[in-house]
Amino acid sequence: MQTHRIISVVGCHAEGEVGDVIVGGVLPPAGATMFERMRCMERDHDHIRRLLICEPRGSVARHVNLVTPPIRSDCDAGLIIMEPTEYPPMSGSNAMCAATVLLETGMVPMTGTSTLVHLDTPAGKVVVRADCTGGRVRSVEITNVPSFVFHLDHPLEVAGHRPMTIDVAYGGMIYASVDAKVLGFAIAPDEARDLAVLGEKIRRAAREQIACVHPENPDISGVSIVQFAMPFEGVGKVTRNTCIVSPGRSDRSPTGTGTSARLAILHARGQMAVGDRMTHASIIGSEFHGRIASVSAVGGRPAIVPAIMGRAWITGMHQYFVDPEDPYPQGYVVSDTWGVGGGINQG
Repeated sequence: MQTHRIISVVGCHAEGEVGDVIVGGVLPPAGATMFERMRCMERDHDHIRRLLICEPRGSVARHVNLVTPPIRSDCDAGLIIMEPTEYPPMSGSNAMCAATVLLETGMVPMTGTSTLVHLDTPAGKVVVRADCTGGRVRSVEITNVPSFVFHLDHPLEVAGHRPMTIDVAYGGMIYASVDAKVLGFAIAPDEARDLAVLGEKIRRAAREQIACVHPENPDISGVSIVQFAMPFEGVGKVTRNTCIVSPGRSDRSPTGTGTSARLAILHARGQMAVGDRMTHASIIGSEFHGRIASVSAVGGRPAIVPAIMGRAWITGMHQYFVDPEDPYPQGYVVSDTWGVGGGINQG
């Protein structure tokens, strides 16, 4: 065996969604903020994402997280999230995985049955409260960045489909939320392919037709993910949803930033208030439990501060090598397995 690079990764998933964590072999990228570090990673070191997410080492179902020293003095670690086609500012399932790995590997010490981990993310500071017993992380609750609505009932034209309306909201990523029942879906596993195909069509149409720019960071813009949401079942009840991750697949978890965006939409519609709780179930039946912790404002827009609870599990330890004679040092994608969009970057 020969290799000119070794990357150490802890395997992890949060309620079914893979969010592996790099713990060795990759230095922190340059930047004065975590957002700048994320952009540096995307611009100058994207071969790391391709190496670990593309075949033959990875798959479209994988996300990879790089933990770094924080920029902010009030945080324990920095977090850069790498997904199949983008570097999102924040991800709930990935933050759950990162916090679990940090605590269970001892990179951040467990300080009791309720341990706080402060993450410096490109979207801002995220506080994770971990329930720790017997040296294990049993569950985590993320107090996410403020989440808010761009549009309610915005009309959208999608080629080959009747006109529809969508809600657009930010929960750490920008979501287009569409009524799944109106479109004839029940969010069942056997609908996954059809949901992915339509979700990608909706995402591309929304990016073309609807302007949405974060009021405090203009580099965060455009719909990133489409959420198919079943009708709200009520406060304290379980409501099914699935979020289509580009290039076209259902998030196996209920999606933390998607749940945050949904809470913002429900609050804007007057269906939920501060202190109210709801549960999102995913396409595989796993659950995230969300609540509206408080109200806030972002760039003059009304916002909420959501808190999302879920669980993550470590699945293994891996070391990845790059043989100098390997013809695929950055991997490859083939459309039969790489979602429905086919690209390595969001279009």
